Amino acid sequence: MQRLQTYLAPRRFAQALGVLALGALVACGDTVPEQALIGGGAGALTTAVVGGSVITGAAVGAAGNVVFCQAYPNRC
Repeated sequence: MQRLQTYLAPRRFAQALGVLALGALVACGDTVPEQALIGGGAGALTTAVVGGSVITGAAVGAAGNVVFCQAYPNRC
């Protein structure tokens, strides 16, 4: 039983951190560079948590946040 608890604790932490990173992606920023920086940071953090490529995550996060904020400025 102890082994199971030890294994699940880091996984729960990683999941919580991933949710926080996705929440940061919603924070748009006022200018396009701010939007790219916030999205890139959230994407990099998310992929670091799930074990993916940090550079790819940063690029996808930056692009996704800029596109979303430009398409829906009233939601940012």
